Order: sequence, then structure tokens, then C-alpha cells
Amino acid sequence: MELQPIIKWAGGKRWLVRKSSELFPTEFNKYIEPFLGGGAVYFHLQPKKAILSDVNPELINVYSAVQKNWKRVVEILKEHQALHCKEYYYIVRGQSPKTIYARAARTLYLNRTCWNGLYRVNLDGQFNVPIGTKSNVLMDVDAFPQIAQLFSCAEFVVADFEQIVDRAEKDDFVFIDPPYTVKHNYNGFIKYNENLFRWEDQVRLRACVTRAVGRGAKVLVLNANHESIVKLYDDYEQIVLSRSNVLSGKSEFRGTYQELAVKCW
Repeated sequence: MELQPIIKWAGGKRWLVRKSSELFPTEFNKYIEPFLGGGAVYFHLQPKKAILSDVNPELINVYSAVQKNWKRVVEILKEHQALHCKEYYYIVRGQSPKTIYARAARTLYLNRTCWNGLYRVNLDGQFNVPIGTKSNVLMDVDAFPQIAQLFSCAEFVVADFEQIVDRAEKDDFVFIDPPYTVKHNYNGFIKYNENLFRWEDQVRLRACVTRAVGRGAKVLVLNANHESIVKLYDDYEQIVLSRSNVLSGKSEFRGTYQELAVKCW
């Protein structure tokens, strides 16, 4: 069955799965994704073995908790669903649950009811997105039993991308979708991302890709279609893709954007 991501994440690749799934290899051994986010490509491919990583511990905790005991996570989500209102949202937003299941349910609850599914924290690391207009905590498309079964074949890791990409071996498929930064920033979205992922990280990532390809891995990189990125990957096949961005709060940052797919096999 077609499984849907359980969490909404900035820069998600549901559009890629819908429009350009032919970019993915049809055969591979392990699936490796070092910038997991919402995991749209992983849910689409449903690989038999996967190494999935992100630097956000709350995000990885959601996946790990569902993997270990999805029923407990859903039980707590039902409690959030029953109590959901504006006052309750802000109470939960200010909490710091101790168990992995309560933490995961809190993250999912806030993600599904906050403004536009945005994940943002302040300088103290506290989630600070206001309440949104959606009130459904549990969705008709949720398939937690099937997702937990898929997760049983995955290893979830909180780590820097280099540590994960360097684990790729011959005939593994590595899907790489980093925060978009360019050598000369040209819009607010990319300028914001530079706080998370600098140009030096782009160069370091390029070196990781080269090493992985040298070991025989198949690597697909998604990045901004900008001259600095084009030049960085100029010895690999490049395909320009178009997507729509509606996440930005400012209208000048919404619209159709071009992204660059770099196929390395």
C-alpha cells in the first residue's frame, strides 16, 4: 500500500515522488537518507533495509518511538485529540515530556495542529510556532501498524550527514536532500537555511558524494538550481525540476522554484 509521511517538514519531497519518481533507481541494496525530514521518498520506496538520519533529535525520536511501540504513541495522540483547543495547545507546547512515547506524541500533535506544520525553535531550543487552523490530530491516512512494520527494517540515527553517507557501500542508494544554501544567497528561505547548513557544508557534502560514488553507491542529490551548485556538481548528470513553495509567510517568497537533481550513477 502507498504509505504517507506521518509528519510535515519544510522542504518535503512529496512533490518529487508524485512528479519525478523515475529519478530513483529500481534496484539497490540498502537505502540511506542523511537528511530525513518527513521522509517522503523513503515512504514511497519502502526499502527492505534502511539507514535514516537527521540532526534533529525530536524528529528521529518520533520515528524511533513509532518503531518501538506505535500503539503507545497513538494512545497519547488520542488523548491530545480529545483535549485539543487553543489553551491546551499552548500548555503542551510548553511541556517537556520524559518518555520517548510522550515526546513523540507531543511532536506529532504540535506538528499537526501548529501553523502550516512548521518546525521552529527559539534560541533556547524551545518550539515556538503558534497554533494553526487544523484540529485533526489523527488522520484517515494514518497507517501506524504498516508504518511500524516498515520501520522494523530501518536504523534511525541522530548524526551529521558525513557519518551516514560514509556508510554507503556498493549498490546502496543514497538520497540526499540538504537544507538549501548557495555561495551567494539570493532569497530569504536560503538565507535562513545558512544558519543550519553553510556553504562549507555543501562542499563537505560534495566530497562525501564523491567518496560514496567511488565505492559503487548510487547517489541522488536534490539542491537549489543555482550556478554555484551547478558548478559544484559539474561532473555529474544534472536535471532541472520545478516545484511550488507555499510554506513561506511572506508572499514574495512563494511561487514556483527550480531545483536541481544530481544523478550520480
